[in-house]
Amino acid sequence: MISSHTAARRRAGAAVAAALLLTACTPGYHRGQGGDPTGPPPTVSSPTPSASIEPLAACPASGVRIRSTGSDAAMGLRALGLELVNCGDRPYQLDGYPILHLFDEQREPVMLRVVNGAKEITSGFDQPPRPVTLAPAERATAVVLWRNLVTDSTVVATNGKYLTVAPAAGQPAADVDPDGPVDLGNTGRIGVSAWKKADPATPVPTRPAPPPAPSAVPSSVSPPDGRL
Repeated sequence: MISSHTAARRRAGAAVAAALLLTACTPGYHRGQGGDPTGPPPTVSSPTPSASIEPLAACPASGVRIRSTGSDAAMGLRALGLELVNCGDRPYQLDGYPILHLFDEQREPVMLRVVNGAKEITSGFDQPPRPVTLAPAERATAVVLWRNLVTDSTVVATNGKYLTVAPAAGQPAADVDPDGPVDLGNTGRIGVSAWKKADPATPVPTRPAPPPAPSAVPSSVSPPDGRL
């Protein structure tokens, strides 16, 4: 016969064993065991997006994109190529000369005279404009010309840093990289040829064709009036 004292001790022992069993099953006692993490759970970060490829620049509302194709220089004569691409979805018409505006380092306008055809600056670029129709993806070209010529040491030489070009008067202008300073000396003028349609078979130039050798006196010598 089991006494009441013995039964009480058994009940107390069973309660202690149950408490130990519950304690052993808590998650804290699994830390450090094989297959379990030894530290706090890793923080899950949001997925990193893959490097995106920069899309092509959207076609301007004008339907054309204008850029420079590089510059060339010979005996003080500078030539900067221009290219206009019809990036729209309909034909684009040209008939005339690019509209140029030059600015200094402070983005202040440079006062100058634009010579259409450049005949006062050099020869070979004075063909008159003709109507040009560009289908989508077709392009037209023109050339900007000037001389780095100083004929009067009392006049400060002009250097332009920024250039904008519009397809025609009244059309939106685009910033164009002049590929260096537009060093006009003290001539105060810059020339531009008429737009002409580029041959589709001709690759896009990286630099304009070198200007023809000037037939006038060298740029280091002051020429007669009206001939630069």
